Amino acid sequence: MEPTLPTIHLNGTGAATLEAEYQAVRLTAAAAADKLAAATLNLRDFYPQEPGNWEKARAERAEMLKPLEAVEAYAEAWEAHAAEQRRIREGR
Repeated sequence: MEPTLPTIHLNGTGAATLEAEYQAVRLTAAAAADKLAAATLNLRDFYPQEPGNWEKARAERAEMLKPLEAVEAYAEAWEAHAAEQRRIREGR
């Protein structure tokens, strides 16, 4: 999904503000994804259960990462747009 990006103008939110805010969102989502990916999901914790539960847990983990990755991509688009607009306005 392509995000709907704002028009940055004098009567709206400044590009630097949007860039900083969406950078913070992107970094937070990335950190959450990293933490989830690194959280223990040990096969030894599942062997007393029925066969296939560890694989099921791994698949569930992969599904939980997708929304975090989507938030990261969404925030990155806003951040990049704001950064580009800021550079244009600053003449760089």
